This record gives sequence, structure tokens and C-alpha cells, in this order.
Amino acid sequence: MSLVLSVPGFLASEPVRIALAVGGGAALVCAVVGCATVMRRQSFAGHALADVSSAGGSAAYLLAVNPLFGFLGMAAAAAGVMEWADIREARERDLLTGVVLGAGLGLAALLLYFDATVRSVSGAAVTVLFGSMFTIPASIVPLALAVAAVALAASAIIHRPLLVSSLSADLARAQGVRVRAVALTHALALALAVSLSAMTVGAILATALLIGPAAAALRLAKRPVSAAVLAALIGLGATWGGIVLAYESFYWTPGHGWPVSFFIVTLIFCAYLIAGWMAGRPGTRPAAHPSGCEGP
Repeated sequence: MSLVLSVPGFLASEPVRIALAVGGGAALVCAVVGCATVMRRQSFAGHALADVSSAGGSAAYLLAVNPLFGFLGMAAAAAGVMEWADIREARERDLLTGVVLGAGLGLAALLLYFDATVRSVSGAAVTVLFGSMFTIPASIVPLALAVAAVALAASAIIHRPLLVSSLSADLARAQGVRVRAVALTHALALALAVSLSAMTVGAILATALLIGPAAAALRLAKRPVSAAVLAALIGLGATWGGIVLAYESFYWTPGHGWPVSFFIVTLIFCAYLIAGWMAGRPGTRPAAHPSGCEGP
């Protein structure tokens, strides 16, 4: 708090307030969805969706529409393809994910080329791939918060059936859980999460906000709900702390502030290292589940 108060005009700046709102929403969604994603061992799928969403963001700049629509549309389409394929073998799922990832990045390269040559949109590639949180227009805030609310609501609804199906799909079916419907809902929530993350820290770095806080929290928490809360605190702290540091960096190198995504990813990485050190201390109770959590 003292750091925020020491930066002149911090909260008086509209771009800063927008960044805090959109970034905070993205951090909360990524924390909740990220914990489930890590527990289901779908980190690679989350990474693929984040990278593939760059094609949607590139298309949005080419068509001059809201970039969040682009990120979200492409991520949702890719999530649907990967989930409806219903490939049961983990190796085959990874192969399909890799194919979708390659196709998406290839399309993104083409669209970014058109952005530069046809539309002459300067900085589109940097914005799409690495984010530009301080340039998010105010008109995007209501849509971004609505997307965050939908993702959180969907995650809350499927929380228990998703946990059961993650531990054992057969057990979940025996209890009457519609495993395919639950998995598809989670895939769509994951698409919403990576879209918000790509909008804030960029498609290339979106996985850090999705997986990093969740992975750190799951090293320490014993239950999924506790892990989600801790991941939310880590994600919010890293996001808002990164915004503060990026804003203050204008005073370090006048006229050339450092990228906010750099600070966010660095803080998340430090949190993960600290969580690993804390989890490895003598006397720490070992986790009963590979994800680090014991159960609901």
C-alpha cells in the first residue's frame, strides 16, 4: 500500500484503474480455473489454448473489432475441438493438442502479417503476443468482467463433479455425473480464462497467469477450495503488484516504462519458488493426492 501511495497519480489514472479491474478479474478466473486444470493434468492444453487465442486476437485487429471477442472465439473453438475429439489416451490427447497448437500459431502468423501489411496496424504483434494492459479501452471492461463472472459461475457449478471425474471417470459415471458435459464445461471455462489472460499479459505469457499461481497454491494447500483461494491471492498480488511496478518504472527510465507483463510473470515465478521452498521444509506433511490436495 505504501508503494501505491508513493506513486503520484496512480489511482487517478484511468488506464491504471482499467488495468486493475481487468487484470484483477483475469487473475481471479485464472486462479479458479487454473487449479482445476493443474489437477486434471491439462496444463499443456491451457498453454495451447493461450497460444491459439493469438490467432483470434490477430483477426480482431485485422477486422477492427473488440480484441476480446477474437481471443475468446478462437480459444473456445480450439477447446471445443480438443474436447469433443474424446481421445481417452493421454498421449493421443497431447498429440491432438500439439496439432491444434501448431495450426493456431500458423494462422496467427498469417493474420499478424496481414495486420502489418494490409491494415498497417502498428504494434499489433507485440500487443497480441505480450499484452499491453495500460492501453485497454474502457469499453472492454464491462465485457471482460461479464466473461469473468460467467467463467467463475461455471466453475462453481461443476466444482464437485469435476473433482470426482478428475480422480476417476468411472466412479463419476457410477455416481450419475455426466462426465462429457462436465469436461466440456470446464474446457469452455478454460477458454474464457485464457482469453482474459491473453487480453492482459498477452497470448504468449497467458499460461503464466493461468498455471503459475495455481501450481504454487497446490504445493501448499491440502484442499481444492483452499488452493483456489490461495491461488487467487497469489494471482491478484502478482497482477496488481506488476501494475504498480510497471507504472513506477516510468520514473526509472523516463519515457520508457517496463512491460507490465514482465513484472507479473516475474512475481508469479518468485511465488512459485517460495511455495516450493515452503513445501519442502522439514516436517511438511506430504500431499495425499498427486495434485497436492486431499479432496473436497
